[in-house]
Amino acid sequence: MPSVARSTGRKRDESENYKGSETARDGGSVTLSEPTPEGRFGQFGGRYVPETLIPAVLELEAAFRDAWADPSFRATLDALLADYAGRPSPMTECHNLSAELGCRLLLKREDLNHTGSHKINNVLGQALLAQRMGKTRLLAETGAGQHGVAAATAAALLGMECCVYMGEVDVRRQELNVFRMRLLGAEVRTALSGSRTLKDAVNEAMRDWVATVEESHYCLGSVMGPHPYPWMVRTFHEVLGQEAREQSEALLGSPPDVVVACVGGGSNAIGIFSGFADADTELVGVEPAGGAAVGRGVPGVVHGMESYLMQDEAGQVLEAESISAGLDYPGVGPEHSYLASIGRARYEAVTDDEVVEAFQLLSRHEGIIPALEPAHALAWVSRERASLAGKSVVLNLSGRGDKDVAQMMDILG
Repeated sequence: MPSVARSTGRKRDESENYKGSETARDGGSVTLSEPTPEGRFGQFGGRYVPETLIPAVLELEAAFRDAWADPSFRATLDALLADYAGRPSPMTECHNLSAELGCRLLLKREDLNHTGSHKINNVLGQALLAQRMGKTRLLAETGAGQHGVAAATAAALLGMECCVYMGEVDVRRQELNVFRMRLLGAEVRTALSGSRTLKDAVNEAMRDWVATVEESHYCLGSVMGPHPYPWMVRTFHEVLGQEAREQSEALLGSPPDVVVACVGGGSNAIGIFSGFADADTELVGVEPAGGAAVGRGVPGVVHGMESYLMQDEAGQVLEAESISAGLDYPGVGPEHSYLASIGRARYEAVTDDEVVEAFQLLSRHEGIIPALEPAHALAWVSRERASLAGKSVVLNLSGRGDKDVAQMMDILG
């Protein structure tokens, strides 16, 4: 599937409420629920796929609805999340860094999950669903490698084949995760076209899915793609938002003033936002300056969805650039575009230099080495410390930094 955006001709501020949501255009609280039957969150989302994949996405939606209504499926998933993935993940208060920044900073520790990130929440759900559908092979795309490792892990656990597509640039900068995927029994295929990063890995995975749809399930790793993926992936990640709400209220006595998370496709952010969207809490997504789809994009269609997308005047997708392989994506999940369009969440951008500083800041003050992806969120908190003074801030630490140490050795010397 080519990475050519199709301009929609719509303005950035145009939106409509979606099914079941209680929204306010002035940024008031919302309830995240199902999209419309067409898979739309306001103007965003939809199902833009080749005709050969229409039966597959319709089958997937029906299977997900059936499974999610089945107590035995939910019980099996809950048991795996608890006994295999290690949920609930803890909430850590950063006393040293809070003193440095002037706010009360709490970390939702998704880095402590099995495989080292939030990705396992969605992958276990989708792998169980694929098995329920009679599929024998998992397909996945990956940027930083965390989703690929999670997919390979679930496939090994459930006795399935696994094929992971990864851009050539990311294969080089994430060698550790490439080895981990292969150690777990997955085949890792290198995407050599385009920018050779996450966007191109998605292209190759979708091409494979078209050709092998009878036996393969495409285990998409973020809240993007054609309906039902954005809704389904968010649903599998809502567990982290529910936990974060309960844990932060236990520590603070009320919901926090601010919840912040990094945004590429946006799965970790929408997961934690789901727990606070109905509260009087500011939601902040932090994008890389070189891949700020919400900040710099306009509505367009790519990878089966309509969303904010970095594109030129001819509708060609612009290349995203980021120090973080996991955020190196020119689009964003459609529900994030919707939340931005109604003012419920705001999206900021940070530079690579700010991320490097934040990576070191958390390591030296708290003894916690973050992945470069959530280091974006901390970079924003650090930069905005004056405006955040005295406030309570929950940051989703979506992954651990083991995978990035070699890259940071090259940068820091």
